[in-house]
Amino acid sequence: MRDITFRSIGVIHSRFKQQDGTPTQAAYAGDAEGSLELDPAYAGALKDLETFERIWVLYYLDRAGPYQPLVVPYMDDARHGLFATRAPSRPNPIGISVVTLVSVKGNRVEIRGLDILDETPLLDIKPYIPEFDAIFPSRAGWFDASRTKRRTADSRFGSDE
Repeated sequence: MRDITFRSIGVIHSRFKQQDGTPTQAAYAGDAEGSLELDPAYAGALKDLETFERIWVLYYLDRAGPYQPLVVPYMDDARHGLFATRAPSRPNPIGISVVTLVSVKGNRVEIRGLDILDETPLLDIKPYIPEFDAIFPSRAGWFDASRTKRRTADSRFGSDE
């Protein structure tokens, strides 16, 4: 294995200050608004982004706890292998959310449907393209059978410090 280094391209602003009570997925965030504030050096890379309805936001889960090979995800009561979940306690704590793009102004992207903690480091933005990103039919493993569909997080996967 080799070490890889990433550099934050900005910061995510959100009303969510702690894990407890934050939506577990962007699909459950409703109209929670926030913004992506990019380093001004990257503002030019936002050209044409406003033509998309949705975007993928990739970020560093800076408050996630240490790697856990087996976890009880928010959406179930049973233990599953980490890679069969979206739990944040990963070897490389990278998060991904699909959000609604509201506007682009300078180096700031206003978004809706946000499930990310305030001041989270932003790693990348990619356009959501239904032809590539929405594949039906698809099986969703244990999630299809789960009866515990929590819509907000608790603090089981890290600290809010």
